[in-house]
Amino acid sequence: MQLRRVVLLGAAVAVLALPAQAETHTKSGKPYSPYAGQKHPTRPWFGDTHLHTSFSMDAGAFGARIGPRDAYRFARGEEIMASSGQPAKLASPLDFLVVSDHSDNMGFAPDLIAGKPEVVADPTGKRWHDLIQAGKGNQAALELIGAFSQGTLPKALFYAPGTKQYEGAWQATIDAAEEFNQPGRFTAFIGYEWTSNTGGNNLHRNVIFRDDAKKASQVVPYTVYPPGSDNPRDLWKWMDAYQTKTGGRVLAIAHNGNLSNGRMFPLIESFTGKPVDATYVEERAKWERLYELTQTKGDGETHPFLSPNDEFANFERWDKGNLDGSVAKTQDMLEFEYARSALKNGLVLEAQLGTNPYQFGLIGSSDAHTGLAAMEEDNFFGKTTPQEPSPERVGATFMSNAKTGVTVMDWEVGASGYAAVWAEENTRESIWDAMERKETYGTTGPRMIVRFFGGYGFADGDATTPNPAAAGYAKGVPMGGELAKAPKGASPSFLVAALKDPIGANLDRIQIVKGWLDAKGALHEQVYDVAWSGSRKPGADGKLPAVGSTVDAANATYTNAIGAAELVRVWKDPDFDAAERAFYYVRVLEIPTPRWTAYDAKRFGVTPPPGTVMTLQERAYTSPIWYTP
Repeated sequence: MQLRRVVLLGAAVAVLALPAQAETHTKSGKPYSPYAGQKHPTRPWFGDTHLHTSFSMDAGAFGARIGPRDAYRFARGEEIMASSGQPAKLASPLDFLVVSDHSDNMGFAPDLIAGKPEVVADPTGKRWHDLIQAGKGNQAALELIGAFSQGTLPKALFYAPGTKQYEGAWQATIDAAEEFNQPGRFTAFIGYEWTSNTGGNNLHRNVIFRDDAKKASQVVPYTVYPPGSDNPRDLWKWMDAYQTKTGGRVLAIAHNGNLSNGRMFPLIESFTGKPVDATYVEERAKWERLYELTQTKGDGETHPFLSPNDEFANFERWDKGNLDGSVAKTQDMLEFEYARSALKNGLVLEAQLGTNPYQFGLIGSSDAHTGLAAMEEDNFFGKTTPQEPSPERVGATFMSNAKTGVTVMDWEVGASGYAAVWAEENTRESIWDAMERKETYGTTGPRMIVRFFGGYGFADGDATTPNPAAAGYAKGVPMGGELAKAPKGASPSFLVAALKDPIGANLDRIQIVKGWLDAKGALHEQVYDVAWSGSRKPGADGKLPAVGSTVDAANATYTNAIGAAELVRVWKDPDFDAAERAFYYVRVLEIPTPRWTAYDAKRFGVTPPPGTVMTLQERAYTSPIWYTP
């Protein structure tokens, strides 16, 4: 199967013997080239939609000195110097990047670090400046985050829209994206992160423009502090006003919800205490087309409490509390934080209100606050500058709230992740349009290639052709799509294919995760193993045996002696009921590999604290395909 075929066209083609517009067809009447006239995407583009630089108030206080320009330089493959003084470079360049600095107080951190008179004139500003100068930026940053979250940030330290400092930082962000955007080679999006965090409950959204500076410069980011709001409904109004004013396009991607303490995917709105209504579901479905499933602050697919029969649910968990640890987590919050539960609850809301607000596509990204989109396990530069590679980081404390006892260790920070987008070309317009239609998937770091199509006419032979995508688009819909009404007596079939990262680990298995709403109003989920490596067979319990492991954690090594380079299959839902709403998405698992903690222990010769996770199974998650009766 030729999922990663790259066709190189020569700069010069001999045409002397051919008429200027010759059309030679085969007996079937079709062009000889099977790729002539092909309109669908032929490859995914890998990038990061969530990266912070020194322009973000917390990143700068933590010690980030890399601004937007250097962030783009690094992402496109250049070697730069990290804020900690270490050279850093990606194994291979990214295809696109969104510098998404925080909407509130943009540009404040550089002035805090520099000790600008108007900043240090405030006692709190002086305290934070002095902490940074004393090498205690981590403490200053956490205090700053807490003050912002709890609404105690001094007014004198807030850079609001309309101020020279704020608008200068926003213009510099736009200018950097314009400078580094190279259509066809590297895409630099204009964007920011709307930073709703009232009470420490994270409802952040990354806002991404399809447009260039001419349109984006007509507005400034929507903030949480006045004149803005912490309510997502008000963000959606701002987005609508932007499009009306400029004729541009913009979308929002919700931050993974595990730090929202049950507020990210509501049935009851936390802002009103009332059930979500028709306006809420319609507006959310319109503006929030994607969800950031996995990132450095944990994985957001599902949780063992929510999916007790899923043996892979316990992965990179952050489930102790909200963003600043001010409120500890309780189990009743979990249902409204994780993607799989949201996808299921969306079916219920659609049945009640006519629109599914949680019919989102899936991506991964980093949320790194270093300016470095370096998320591979063996090249992980942390979430913040104090977490950049050092002998101390694996045993350090990232965050601890003395009042609640919520503590997160540095080793618990994940190295995830990247967004993969099936677009026709590497341009703002093409990639953004693919995000809008949800033809996307997320990975926890590897750049594996994943295809997923659903329809009613797939045959086994479609999985063995050199170009299965041709059958996928011809007979069905890609990831992010909706199945047509089921023909009488028919069940949907799915064409799934995955190819390993060329410089990564082999594949363990492909799974299809299904959720559905039955006639009695009850929600269900099922994980199906549909393709796997080796000669394993499911046991009496239906579970596929583990693939095994070649990891030598002490030496941070593994081999590809197990697993498969590619997996592909046509699978038909054996439990389909045409009267039931349902969704399907693919989860691809690699064989076990060393986690970044193992690489640190080996390279620095340190012993991690007890309980430190040293291996993991990297994975990819596709956008779902939905079925509506």
